[in-house]
Amino acid sequence: MRSPDQMPPQSAFADLLGIRIVTATPAEVLCRMEVTPQMANRNGVLHGGALMTLADNAAGSAAFANSPPEMTNTTIEAKTNFTRAVRLGDIVTARCVPLHVGGTTMVLQTTLTRGDGKVVGVTTQTHLLMRWKETREETT
Repeated sequence: MRSPDQMPPQSAFADLLGIRIVTATPAEVLCRMEVTPQMANRNGVLHGGALMTLADNAAGSAAFANSPPEMTNTTIEAKTNFTRAVRLGDIVTARCVPLHVGGTTMVLQTTLTRGDGKVVGVTTQTHLLMRWKETREETT
């Protein structure tokens, strides 16, 4: 397991969406995201892809928190059930807990709630653990 200071920084994509990590421990990760007009779908509510990005960010953070320092992880499967809409200006909270932490895979569940505490979605993800390899830059 990693200590909080060993966690890599959030991605620029997470920063673009305004995702903020509130807590990150091996047992639980909490993230929050304010819903802005740029995140709306054509019906004027939070786009499902933005909600899934929040869930993936929380699960990825939980996977990192449960990984040995020499390992990284990637999402290999994700399933989301959407239960309610989220209006613009609301804040969505993602709470991710590990259901299984193994040597090769992890299964993580993220419950997404809006400001009134109602569940707006549940995502279950499988992450693959792997050794980190530096990529080579392509030459022309």
